Amino acid sequence: MIEHAVLGRAGGDNALWVRVNTGQQIHRLLFDCGSGCIGPLGSAELQAVDHLFFSHFHMDHVAGFDGFFRINFNRETKPVHVWGPDQTMDLMQHRFRSFWWNLHEQQTGSWVVHEIHEDRVEAARMEVSEAFAVRHPEPPGLMEPLIDGPDYRVTVRLLDHRGPSVAYRVDEGCRLNVNPERLAESGLRPGPWIQSLKNLEVSGSVEIQGQAWELEPLRERLLERAPGASIAYLTDFRLDESWTEKLVPWLAGCDVLICEAQYAQADAALALQNYHSTSTQVAELARRAGVGCLELFHLSRRYPEFIWKEMLREARAIFPRTAFPSVWNL
Repeated sequence: MIEHAVLGRAGGDNALWVRVNTGQQIHRLLFDCGSGCIGPLGSAELQAVDHLFFSHFHMDHVAGFDGFFRINFNRETKPVHVWGPDQTMDLMQHRFRSFWWNLHEQQTGSWVVHEIHEDRVEAARMEVSEAFAVRHPEPPGLMEPLIDGPDYRVTVRLLDHRGPSVAYRVDEGCRLNVNPERLAESGLRPGPWIQSLKNLEVSGSVEIQGQAWELEPLRERLLERAPGASIAYLTDFRLDESWTEKLVPWLAGCDVLICEAQYAQADAALALQNYHSTSTQVAELARRAGVGCLELFHLSRRYPEFIWKEMLREARAIFPRTAFPSVWNL
């Protein structure tokens, strides 16, 4: 299951919070880190973040990073992974080093910074015990997919914001579901044993109603594989016909598209000039990609609220399953 929340208020800085919940484990992903966005999550959630993904480094997407860094700079449980476009390693190391480090030698905490290029991913590890002064090179990675684990995968596209802005897509791994008809035919009652059945790392047998059952034959009989959920995050990018054609295959079938709506269609020329998109352009993208639903965010303060609502109506005329984040109450 993929849970998500758009953070921040309408017309302010925004970010995206994603939790991939497998039933056995929860993976926490944060996309961008604008001012005032992360506070509602709380320290416990932020200290459990697996990956922080930056689209780009304009101030409204990074202004809340110091709060995240303060909570996690010396996290002992696992490294903090940060991802972003060209120059990410330079910019992040400068930020790490912008504080006074004089009581750090005995502290632990690793940050692995990944830099996404057109054809590769470069990475370096930096340690709090070294005041983040040294870059320890990590093995280079592939851009496609960026992350490929058993529970989820992350793929990316580099968009045009007069410089790269990274778009991210998260796809959950295949779900294992119990076929209710076959379960009824088996005469077995649901219970805690179903968790063992779905957890493929568990082998051997399981006790059901006082009797031992081998797991593998049960899995073959009762389990079905279904595609997992998916969500994509696109912000700060120029969208024209050529870019739409490039993005449609990548976004095809995505359940949730979180996408910027900086400009009304009446200001399309201004959107193009400033390398942004209009609400109707992204609605057309959603329609052609066949996504499940479209959430518009990253609204511009140049417009009053009634214009935002008009932008939403225009987008819905093209793609009816369009909405603002429900927490905005617009």
